[in-house]
Amino acid sequence: MTSTEAMEEIRVPELTPGAQRILEVASDLFYRHGIHAVGVDSIARESGITKRTLYDRFGSKDVLVAVYLQARHQEWWQRLEERIAEASSPRVLAVFDAYADDELDSHRGCAFLNAAGELPTGHPAYRVIRAHKQAMRGRLVELVRADCTDAVDPEALAEHFFLLLEGAVAHRGIEGNNDLLATARQLAERLLL
Repeated sequence: MTSTEAMEEIRVPELTPGAQRILEVASDLFYRHGIHAVGVDSIARESGITKRTLYDRFGSKDVLVAVYLQARHQEWWQRLEERIAEASSPRVLAVFDAYADDELDSHRGCAFLNAAGELPTGHPAYRVIRAHKQAMRGRLVELVRADCTDAVDPEALAEHFFLLLEGAVAHRGIEGNNDLLATARQLAERLLL
């Protein structure tokens, strides 16, 4: 998947107010209960919008799941970029801080990892998951190149950071705390010395 394709996969489509309401309710339910555990009946009932409207706006639950992850990416990315903009060098450490401070993925871990665990690779939302993770990898490479100019292999260093983050974020959902994120940040800091 090229960078352009990845960006297209994570772009949220324009939504009507009714579709936005459905998405808000579905996002909360998908994250709290899991994608498979939540049916369109529950989403329609909790959003106060008919199933017919849901299908008119999204076409299928699969498309709604993809849009849920696109919106999740957009919201996360905005907060991540704000955190990076406020950080001093090396800004790559701000990525660890952004994850630690993130309330969006606090009690069940990463929505993208959770979805990847539930969905087959051929599901439309799986491309969104891959695009999100590719965007994170790419952003880490950019930060390492910009702030760690003495790094011998910026891509390899960024990959270390990516794997530290992914492991710590996965365990955040399991353990319910940020202890491993703090440890991952300390390890990243040591790699920068």
